[in-house]
Amino acid sequence: MKHALIAALIGTSTLLASGSVLAQVKPEDVIKYRKSVYTVAAWHMRPLGAMVKGQMPFDQAVFLKNAEMVADIASVAPEAFAPGSDKGAETRAKPEIWSDAAGFKKVMDNFQAETAKLVQVARTAKDVDAVRGQFSAVAKSCGACHDSYRVK
Repeated sequence: MKHALIAALIGTSTLLASGSVLAQVKPEDVIKYRKSVYTVAAWHMRPLGAMVKGQMPFDQAVFLKNAEMVADIASVAPEAFAPGSDKGAETRAKPEIWSDAAGFKKVMDNFQAETAKLVQVARTAKDVDAVRGQFSAVAKSCGACHDSYRVK
């Protein structure tokens, strides 16, 4: 299942990234893709947060699996903001994503870096205390984007 989901996201991401196909993709389709990317990310963040908050027992294998999925999503997330996808279907993306492309790239790069670090930490974690700090860093990287580039 994980591999099929990743393949679908990466395949769509690859299509969006190619200039000729992008010209044929409707902004509404890019927005649907974007919403799907973040729905999947939120789905996999939930058990991580629940473990860190003590709402469910820490399970290193489950934590790692979900951290890997979030990192995979972080790697394709920038493709969900193709030019022109600021218009069309309902979106919570702020215009600053496109008008401040360098700033947006910086927060996306940080999101990718922090999720990659979370995977590294999770690989050797013996308990929840070992992942708590890096999970917090990932959550802060999400919040940085939401604060500046997402309509609340």
